[in-house]
Amino acid sequence: MGKIIAVTNQKGGVGKTTTAVNVSAGIAKLGKKCLLVDVDPQGNATSGVGVDKRTIKSSAYNIMIDGMKAESAVLHTEFENLDIIPSSIELAAADIELVDIEKRESRLKSALTLIKNNYDFIFIDCPPSLGLITTNALCAADTILVPIQPEYYALEGLSQLMNSVRIVKRKYNSYIDIEGVLLTMYDGRLNLTQQVVQEVKKFFPRKVFSAVIPRGVRLSEAPSFGMPIMYFDKSCKGAVSYMELAQEIIDNNK
Repeated sequence: MGKIIAVTNQKGGVGKTTTAVNVSAGIAKLGKKCLLVDVDPQGNATSGVGVDKRTIKSSAYNIMIDGMKAESAVLHTEFENLDIIPSSIELAAADIELVDIEKRESRLKSALTLIKNNYDFIFIDCPPSLGLITTNALCAADTILVPIQPEYYALEGLSQLMNSVRIVKRKYNSYIDIEGVLLTMYDGRLNLTQQVVQEVKKFFPRKVFSAVIPRGVRLSEAPSFGMPIMYFDKSCKGAVSYMELAQEIIDNNK
């Protein structure tokens, strides 16, 4: 049975979508069948794997709001072993529309349960907020992957995220756990980076990934070409780091 991992952090600009795209593509490249579910209204993960948002007929919105079957919204990407359920701009209003829907917290979970066995891993790219869309992702997920930028404000808001996870764990999904914390935009030369890393390791003992993601121009360029980094420039530091992370997640889940 596949494992569902929500990539989440309500703080914007920490490399959440970059991670969702590249870790799912990396694991898929290593031979595992992966599904990327884009529930962020911005839809950057959708365009990040080369899907033209103007051509989308069904999306995560239709699954959560209209009750559409998940398999009806799945698109095959041009990348090895990687499928996607795309986002659409309609998701921007989904938090409000979900309020009046029965079992509003578990709409995504109900849909993904039916296709979970078709994949080794399902990654959900969450919006940078803690609204009902993110709650749906946390209810559906087995674990969460938290990207953190090692900067002064990195730990601010983390307690808020963990509080949301605790509420979801208590009310809706008693199995949810932390897959790991990923350090992104990493620059080991800075003293501040080392200090934040120590704090993060104190906050999440034994949950910080060995792989770290450096800052890189190539990582920033890849989305505009609609390609995960390992297909855009497989020899750059970002590609090597995301492939290391992909292998680490596979090894952790053997």
